[in-house]
Amino acid sequence: MTTNIKPVLTIADLIRIPDDGNTYELLGGEIYMSKSPGLTHQITLQSFQMSLGAFVAENPIGIVVPGPGVIFDNFNSVIPDIVFFSHDRRSEIVSGERLTGAPDLVIEIVSPGSENRRRDRVVKRRVYGSFGVKEYWLVDPLNRSVEVYELSEVGLELTATYTGNDEMTSSVLPGFRGSLAKLFAS
Repeated sequence: MTTNIKPVLTIADLIRIPDDGNTYELLGGEIYMSKSPGLTHQITLQSFQMSLGAFVAENPIGIVVPGPGVIFDNFNSVIPDIVFFSHDRRSEIVSGERLTGAPDLVIEIVSPGSENRRRDRVVKRRVYGSFGVKEYWLVDPLNRSVEVYELSEVGLELTATYTGNDEMTSSVLPGFRGSLAKLFAS
């Protein structure tokens, strides 16, 4: 009887990949590649970043940043679209130019394609939950919706789905209210 064993890759393997313009992430020891994001993705990212940035400017509780590298361990390294981390947790999770612990909030903007949807909805959600991300937003520009997952004893669980003219809130951003109609206006 033979067993097909996949090699487990590490951060060291990820670092050795030549810069070819693509984005590489390591999830559970497996490398995932993404092409440069499209215009709709980037416009959506900008809208969410500006809204959250304005909220944090008025309520200085933490930092909102697009696309930081997050290294959870030797087998899990991601580049979320947007993260928020509180000032209280900064010293716990910031190391040099990278985050080395779970941000309070991670936002992923879904790119077209079933593989991208599966990676964000299943694989990344599992990784984020296992390392203690408190809240995860899955933003879908195509369907103009946001799924909000919150950390529980079993991982990140869906707690709200916002669509249409809904106004979304956040457990990690007390007082935040975001109009989906405005966030997806572009």
